[in-house]
Amino acid sequence: MDPCPFVRLTVGNLALKIPVASKAARSVIHPSSSPCFCKIKLKNFPVYTAVVPFLPPESQNVEVQTLAATFHMSKSDLDRLVAKSLFAGKLSLKISIFTGRRGSSCGLSSGKLLAKVTVPLNLAGTESKACVFHNGWVTVGKDANKSSSSAQFHLNVKAEPDPRFVFQFDGEPVCSPQVFQIQGNIRQPVFTCKFSFRSTTAGDRNQRSRSLPPDISGSRKWLSSFGSDRERPGKERKGWSVTVHDLSGSPVAAASMVTPFVASPGSDRVSRSNPGCWLILRPGDGTWKPWGRLEAWRERGAHDGLGYRFELIPDSAAAGIVLAESTLSLNKGGRFMIDLGAGAGNGGSGRKSNMASPVCSPRGSGDFGYGLWPYCAYKGFVMAATVEGEGKRGKAMMVEVSVQHVNCTEDAAAFVALSAAIDLSIDACRLFSQKLRKELCQPQEL
Repeated sequence: MDPCPFVRLTVGNLALKIPVASKAARSVIHPSSSPCFCKIKLKNFPVYTAVVPFLPPESQNVEVQTLAATFHMSKSDLDRLVAKSLFAGKLSLKISIFTGRRGSSCGLSSGKLLAKVTVPLNLAGTESKACVFHNGWVTVGKDANKSSSSAQFHLNVKAEPDPRFVFQFDGEPVCSPQVFQIQGNIRQPVFTCKFSFRSTTAGDRNQRSRSLPPDISGSRKWLSSFGSDRERPGKERKGWSVTVHDLSGSPVAAASMVTPFVASPGSDRVSRSNPGCWLILRPGDGTWKPWGRLEAWRERGAHDGLGYRFELIPDSAAAGIVLAESTLSLNKGGRFMIDLGAGAGNGGSGRKSNMASPVCSPRGSGDFGYGLWPYCAYKGFVMAATVEGEGKRGKAMMVEVSVQHVNCTEDAAAFVALSAAIDLSIDACRLFSQKLRKELCQPQEL
């Protein structure tokens, strides 16, 4: 499998030093009482907002090793940005630094603009070679020409090659589609998916789809350990499964709904307090082993969202490791993403999305917080999948997986199964007052 070129542009190691001012100077910022944040902008990409920590004026070294923003760019994104920089002036990253607390009132920002920083970018060739555009201090503010009384802002801006395997579902997971690998204009089939119902009652067990290996039903201990397939009163959706096969027909990954999606008492929605759950399985030692666990629910708000939480299940760990927890729009869809240390904003290939900031992502050591994290095998960008909203079903789903996290066919298949589970969760979290498509209903429900 040949990967597609991608570039990861990161902004991090932010810090601000402001000279100590006398109490009489009311117009001067006092770091001890004034919070600070910044907005990071790149043309045609969503805006990031990040906290900027203060450092003592005498400090020389920056010990804050955090990632504030990440921009993911495909080859087409790079070509477009490079072309625009040729005709519309030099491409640059723009950072606006504010004092005061984040937020807005009556549509106006509550922060006070302190300074603006512009970092020129030349992205040509960055898909094959890393480039550091800035690393160090820059003088900012109205007194930028007076080094003794000016503020200083520290940042690191760099671009690195981040090749990825790109997969495309040839239809929705419920339609048991083929999965193609995309490389430029080439589409090559690599997997097939089979959607089916995993029966949960003893009388129906013989009606399981032949696409599901016997081991998946035989591994009852895994299902009971990580979820519940017991009968529940009231409204529920249960028993959905997707098995991923390689081209030889061998099963290489599966997603199984182990906890039904149940309407909360007195409502017609799946709540955060009682989410549905999928188990992502991989073959090993002649049976199926759990690789990850995905919980999903319907968030309340002005626009309902799909809340989700994904955790890795390491063989040697007593508890799962949360890699992603966020929300995406149920109406418009978005990008389900696992990006460890991605920052607090929205990213993606020019599309607005809700990115997860991992609960246990590394902080405080190494470059941008990587270093000695116990599970550093998963770091940086891991995967992303486009998800269509409730009213826009039918479009082929795209999945990107970092090359560094794929060592075999089963690795890629596990991410494909996870993508199918998050896509089906859109339907599983549909209001129970609305009917599901017939493909998603058990035969006895038709």
